[in-house]
Amino acid sequence: MRRASYCFLRTALRRRHFRSAPKMDDSSSSSSERYRFNPTLAWDAEVEDYFIKAYGADHFARISKSLTHPSSYSCIRVNTLKTTSDSVIKKLVSMLDHKITGGADIDAREQIVVTDFDHSTEEQSLNETSTPLDPSLDHGSVQVSGDNVELVCKCPYLGLDNVVFVQGSGPHLLWYEGQSGKAMKEVIISRKCAEAVLRGAQIYVPGVLACSAHVEKGELVAVSVGVEQRGSDGSWGVGITRGTVLQGSESDPHYCERKGLYIGQGTALMSRASIFRASKGIAVEMSHRVYRLPSFHDVLKGEIFLQNLPSIVTAHVLEPQEGEKILDMCAAPGGKTTAIAILMKDKGEVVACDRSHNKVMDIMKLATEMGLTCINAYKLDALKSVCQVKEILDVGVEILDLEVLNPVVTGTVGSPNGEMMNDDITKCRNGTKLMQTGNSRKTDTKKQLNQSEDRMKAVHKRNGPGRNHCMGGRVRTSKGHFPNSFDRVLLDAPCSALGLRPRLFAGEETLESLMHHARYQRRMFDRAVQLVRPGGVIVYSTCTINPGENEALVRYALDKYEFLSLAAQGMVD
Repeated sequence: MRRASYCFLRTALRRRHFRSAPKMDDSSSSSSERYRFNPTLAWDAEVEDYFIKAYGADHFARISKSLTHPSSYSCIRVNTLKTTSDSVIKKLVSMLDHKITGGADIDAREQIVVTDFDHSTEEQSLNETSTPLDPSLDHGSVQVSGDNVELVCKCPYLGLDNVVFVQGSGPHLLWYEGQSGKAMKEVIISRKCAEAVLRGAQIYVPGVLACSAHVEKGELVAVSVGVEQRGSDGSWGVGITRGTVLQGSESDPHYCERKGLYIGQGTALMSRASIFRASKGIAVEMSHRVYRLPSFHDVLKGEIFLQNLPSIVTAHVLEPQEGEKILDMCAAPGGKTTAIAILMKDKGEVVACDRSHNKVMDIMKLATEMGLTCINAYKLDALKSVCQVKEILDVGVEILDLEVLNPVVTGTVGSPNGEMMNDDITKCRNGTKLMQTGNSRKTDTKKQLNQSEDRMKAVHKRNGPGRNHCMGGRVRTSKGHFPNSFDRVLLDAPCSALGLRPRLFAGEETLESLMHHARYQRRMFDRAVQLVRPGGVIVYSTCTINPGENEALVRYALDKYEFLSLAAQGMVD
């Protein structure tokens, strides 16, 4: 058993007193069962059977239960090119203190505590709950043995010095009784909104589905989740019309189904009428949460990035080196891309691709925010990431961005690996044209492209920019990359995402959709093999528990490509 000492910055806040929980009769016990967070994850029946066979019934039941709850900590990646982990820890402790206490007497309560971190310590059971908190009393943090504690620490795993953990807490029981002893007014939010709220977000206007009558600005409301339910035709749907008025009775939509799906309480920042008239803004500010995780929205922008630990580990496993050329095939929203660039100390080139215009803009925005200059982002579908050289040479297409396409080419035309013959092309390191020598075709390709561009401009002028360009701005479009162009390739493939937490619904995935994901990923992996140079590295990652998208792809790769070998991650033990 490995033990190590780590330095924690901890702030012990002043003790607060809570009313003891009253003795519950049958009616109050029933109310307590309703107003708590105890979700059950719904699966497609065939998918559930498939996972039970893959993992075993008991193991899959534990996985399914864990998926419905958020992580007990927030994971923050530090931009070490701008700051240090120690500096970030001090700033976060100060901000958390200021948020909870209004900034009073921060320095007097700040202390350094050296703690033994035991890797064998088991996590607290999800079924274990704290003393119920009374929202009628003014308390700024979650009760922990009479003291309120906010814990910020460095990641305990070796090699991850640029990672900071902020400890959360939960699940916690809350009182849901109004001042008159009646049930509180209520807001139902969408499932995706609830998953974000469980991670520390606020409730924005688009996420509100239904609301009690006469809710006014400043009122305390209970927050429950409208999760998809199976209809009579076998399809899944929420079944709640946005704007529905809740009466607090069993006639309310999904009254029984929402039992055990209450995630906390918040203060309405808008009246009921304003919530369903507005198109944006915070509708409810969460004040008492079942899971308490601090929000880091717009906090230390450029210095930190909120990211799941496995995503951070993925960039480390790639082991990018200074001066290398690296491809991130499915880069949006840019978290792993920027992590790779920082590990390279912003020296070299990271090519980030995504097929969405707006997502490419997000990558560019994040890179600028973090002060990274080695990232080149392009709009490009991963399935089209390998440049179709023969087709380009046949029509003499003018290439406007040779820095992406790597103009230095070696090999033989028609060879099994699809490389080109040196004598068949004119190579210009600083030029703009890639042409086949002796091509007798006289097509004026440039003129055709200009005419096509004029037609597209006329369409955009008449119809507007379209959904994919609604954010405005320009992005570069790549026509693909030559084979053997990259030292390392990261394929963080689109997947079923069945490993993301918290997840309150999983019924949308079927066996057919799972197989579709696997086929799609194999096609992208084939492109990754073509793009990496001999002796290079490919890292494949997903965020799913589906063996068909994980272990099965590794088996496929090793069987199809005999020159590939499976390497140990060499990272976290």
